[in-house]
Amino acid sequence: MPDYKTLRGTSTFTYEEKRSRFIATAAFADTEEKALAVLNAVRAANRTARHNVYAYVLQNGRTRYSDDGEPAKTAGTPVLETIGHAGVSDVIVVVTRYFGGILLGTGGLVRAYTAAAGGALQNAELVSMRLVVDCRLRVPYAQFEQAQRIIAAAGAKPEEPVFDDAVTLLWRMPAGEEGPLCAKLTELTRGSAEVAVSSATYAPF
Repeated sequence: MPDYKTLRGTSTFTYEEKRSRFIATAAFADTEEKALAVLNAVRAANRTARHNVYAYVLQNGRTRYSDDGEPAKTAGTPVLETIGHAGVSDVIVVVTRYFGGILLGTGGLVRAYTAAAGGALQNAELVSMRLVVDCRLRVPYAQFEQAQRIIAAAGAKPEEPVFDDAVTLLWRMPAGEEGPLCAKLTELTRGSAEVAVSSATYAPF
């Protein structure tokens, strides 16, 4: 499966148009449950707002949006399209509107919701997600440094080793690339130790 870009954490942006305030919240959400939790939190924090428009895009292809009472295609659709233009997924954007008393018209609403959503996405920290595996190998102290060098040379991201009566090496690497490394480590330990490899999951790398 391909790598993709998403957000780290949450970002916000406020846009004003003819006394209406549009407060956009962009957040990481890799499931519908997490996306709806973000939406409900924003709604709870903005109980007096006229509208809480949202859109989300998940890596599994699931998308959803709502105009939340605004004219059709003036709110949720522009937010969804803005997420698409940013090239990110596993993302929800909620735009809260506090009505300023002046009607903006359909064109004005599209511009305002697009600007608010775009600002929140621009303020966000982007991260690349790759399909990775987490690996673990336990070796005697005599083989520790050599094993560590072999792992580093393979382009893996090592974690802090665990030291007790032996050394447990921990590292993360792209899924599908662990085979040659495992073979080298098996050769180093003469088959006395086996690399434990997790199932593949998406994670920052």
